[in-house]
Amino acid sequence: MQVPPLSLYVHIPWCVQKCPYCDFNSHALKADIPELDYIDALLDDLDIDLAAYQLDDRARPLHSIFIGGGTPSLISPPEIGRLIAGIQARIPFSDDIEITMEANPGTVEAGRFDAYRQVGVNRISIGVQSFQDEKLTRLGRIHGSDEAKKAALLATNAGLNSFNLDLMHGLPDQSLDDAMSDLQQAIAQNPPHLSWYQLTIEPNTLFYSKPPTLPDDDNLWDIFEQGHQLLAEAGYVQYEISGYSKPGYQCRHNLNYWRFGDYLGIGCGSHGKVSFADGRIVRTVKVKHPRGYLNPAKPYLDQATEVTIEDRPFEFFMNRFRLLEACPKQDFIDRTGLPLSTIAPTMDWAIEQNFLQDQGEQWQITEHGKLFLNDLLAAFVAEDDE
Repeated sequence: MQVPPLSLYVHIPWCVQKCPYCDFNSHALKADIPELDYIDALLDDLDIDLAAYQLDDRARPLHSIFIGGGTPSLISPPEIGRLIAGIQARIPFSDDIEITMEANPGTVEAGRFDAYRQVGVNRISIGVQSFQDEKLTRLGRIHGSDEAKKAALLATNAGLNSFNLDLMHGLPDQSLDDAMSDLQQAIAQNPPHLSWYQLTIEPNTLFYSKPPTLPDDDNLWDIFEQGHQLLAEAGYVQYEISGYSKPGYQCRHNLNYWRFGDYLGIGCGSHGKVSFADGRIVRTVKVKHPRGYLNPAKPYLDQATEVTIEDRPFEFFMNRFRLLEACPKQDFIDRTGLPLSTIAPTMDWAIEQNFLQDQGEQWQITEHGKLFLNDLLAAFVAEDDE
């Protein structure tokens, strides 16, 4: 089995307040962020992973870094710089490494993006979600429409390689006109990348216990269909389920996830996946709560689970079919360590159902297959249980 490209995910768990739709591992601020101690812990966590997985050689440099949260832009630029420098001192960077940091428009003042760029961040992802103040209030966001536009302008002028705007649709009481207005305002900011995704109600959120009124399925379909056309006309190409970019500006970090690449995860509740030349694939989860993570008497690692041979086809395609690009058959062999014969019956069935096309050296998911993605993926689970 060939080891794939290696990325790094860094989790910053704090935010100003918890949004009612958010099921990420985030914690509302109750005091000052212990950023010095937390950066120290992140680098210590990385040291332990590199030693455990013997990844501190030059054979596999870091392909991308994604600093997510929570709200990473609550951490000062000097400490983000110390984090990035500390990572580079421990594991080499590829020449064209992508280093993304998430930011909330309500925590960014003039010059902040430029300061992050100077310490190594070359891509910013801005959590806008909507350009309508009433919708932002319903979503529990701490910024307004003007702050969102200002953040996009700051990102445009900061000299970054790229930036992304996160935008939601299917919001409480959102009409088709509301959704298209949001999208038009996002496009007007001219971001190289747009993540445009539907609000879903997740367990363990305030919206789950007190559900808002969301658009029905027909309205959601109209929003998606007209929004997709609007994005295409503006020069954006859909390359994954909720990812649109100008040509050449896809998120490299996310592409590595969906192509079943490897990634270390450091920080509270972060997830990782590491492949080994001997054929093992291990998934990791770190301690979730900041108090436990920062306790020097406790390990950072909460779980380490080996991905079984039986689970690999489902895990591979669960990721890969998020992408609209064709999937080379050799990727399945290289990333799972399994022969194509392992999945031949399921692939034959999927092709008969018009979920997939066999294009010789690769498979291509069809438009029909995208509509029945859950059925397609379920077939790999059923195959495992036979």
